[in-house]
Amino acid sequence: MREIWLKTNRRALMFGMLPPLLLVVLGAVLSWRELSFDLVLLKWLGVAWCVVGVLLLGVLATQLRRPRVAYDNGQVLFYLRTGPPLAVPVELVEAFFIGQGPVMIPGAPQHDVSVNLVARISQRDPGYAQREVKQALGAWCDSYVTIRGTWCEPLNGELIRRLNLRLREVSEERASQTAAN
Repeated sequence: MREIWLKTNRRALMFGMLPPLLLVVLGAVLSWRELSFDLVLLKWLGVAWCVVGVLLLGVLATQLRRPRVAYDNGQVLFYLRTGPPLAVPVELVEAFFIGQGPVMIPGAPQHDVSVNLVARISQRDPGYAQREVKQALGAWCDSYVTIRGTWCEPLNGELIRRLNLRLREVSEERASQTAAN
């Protein structure tokens, strides 16, 4: 069963749901009003707005359920792109620590920085050194996975300690299972 280690930024996603919700409301008002025959096109426009708004709300709602980092069956899962997560064997994840980088939000000043989570991946397997990720969510290069703090739950020292403790626990558990076999 998947264990969530780092949640998404729910506040940002909830705020992002406001425009599609407004689109649904405006579309409903247009489609339910009594209009003359000449304005039937407005009714259909309202229906289209409702459909588009509901679809956008659905996409954002699925993003609310996706964590940024999870653990499942010996794999650390990084959700940094659309589609399936990027899985790394837990024995290759060495540590989590705090870093900083650009905010990567359109319209934000270039000098603004974000607190980021960085995961160091072992260089024992060069296949995990680089991965394609959505740039707004993070970066993956030279065996370092950077998760932008803008798009995850608030990062602090306690969270980093908890992540590293859990990483050590599951790593030791996996090592003892492997030794027993």
